Amino acid sequence: MASQTHKQLSVLTGSTLAFTVCFAVWVMFSIIGIPIKISLNLNETQFGLLTATPILSGSLIRLPLGMWTDKYGGRIVFLILMLCTVLPIYAIGDATKYWHFLVLGLLIGVAGGSFSVGISYVARWFSKARQGFAMGIFGAGNAGAAVTKFVAPSLVAAYGWQMVPKVYAVAMLITCGLFWLLTYSDPSHRVGSSVTMRDQLLALKDPRVWRYCQYYAMVFGGYVGLSLWMTKYYISEYGLSIQTAALVAAIFVLPSGVIRALGGWVSDRVGAHAVTNAILWISWVCLFLLSLPQGGFTVKTTQGQANFVVGLNVWVFTALLFVVGIAWGFGKASVFKHIADEYPKNIGVISGIVGLMGGLGGFVLPIVFGALVDLTGIRSSAFMFLFAMTCLSLVLMFFSSSNRKGSQKFKIAEILE
Repeated sequence: MASQTHKQLSVLTGSTLAFTVCFAVWVMFSIIGIPIKISLNLNETQFGLLTATPILSGSLIRLPLGMWTDKYGGRIVFLILMLCTVLPIYAIGDATKYWHFLVLGLLIGVAGGSFSVGISYVARWFSKARQGFAMGIFGAGNAGAAVTKFVAPSLVAAYGWQMVPKVYAVAMLITCGLFWLLTYSDPSHRVGSSVTMRDQLLALKDPRVWRYCQYYAMVFGGYVGLSLWMTKYYISEYGLSIQTAALVAAIFVLPSGVIRALGGWVSDRVGAHAVTNAILWISWVCLFLLSLPQGGFTVKTTQGQANFVVGLNVWVFTALLFVVGIAWGFGKASVFKHIADEYPKNIGVISGIVGLMGGLGGFVLPIVFGALVDLTGIRSSAFMFLFAMTCLSLVLMFFSSSNRKGSQKFKIAEILE
């Protein structure tokens, strides 16, 4: 009979491994979409839609998956979810038309819904004091995006892009077996049968849920959007090869995924609100600088005309992007620490709602990035849009801080009376 500690560690290990593979599949088009774009002669908006299509289905399914996890348990829901993606992943290698890729992208996209399953499944195995750290470790599985950045370009270079989905399909099938061997079920983690779908959806009336949705749409949606977009961005803006561009993009993708575990640990100790507030200000500064387009301007001086260059070289750009990735890694953990603290009895449905909105951010952003480039011709317009999102998040954070202080004063006044 396995001890409780053994079960906790085994569930956390198996779930994190499974989520890593699911995330690698979820962002697969960020690499294979580049040769597909060339072969099908797609414009930037069409490329954005291609890369974002899996994000759409993976986002929309997060809410029902979170609800099913609450009712039926994470182990069985997670396994069925992964098994359903194996054949569509493999079929991508044989697709030839644009609509083929869009339809198959929707089918494999459900792998991204694994987050709302795993986060609820893992959280219930740990005490409140350790939930942030445990969820952070599980969430670090979004470093699967970095796995794709490392593995997929090599497969494309050696065997062609068609080999990538075939390898990923086999990897997903193997992962299903390992997950089932490593994990456990606990009937006490499920909600009672008397809890209806209507009861679960009442959470949509809570304004705090929508505030967390906006935060997560930025830190996670932005992470996914840039994970899909940055390889193409480096190729177009700095003239890098696909292998080099993917490797440099991984400097943003990998640390942002892995650091999430540390973000959960810090959120456990200093509080989710303080961590979220700090990462928003860091993002605000960095995204403003990343928004600067390549160019220059001329100023008339007493000594004649002076020319000034505006824009970032590839290394300064990458350093700032790295800082944003670290900040968002902490932010992804702190948002779900908020949820674990405030909604301990229905983590699945709340994480499903917040995860859905965050995933929709990841779906919309690549399309917006492509449309902005087509409309303005300025590639850094993507970061201008993210900067605007950060400004909105800071406004919401300001009002939530004001409400928090007002609530604390009210409680103190009650005690004094």
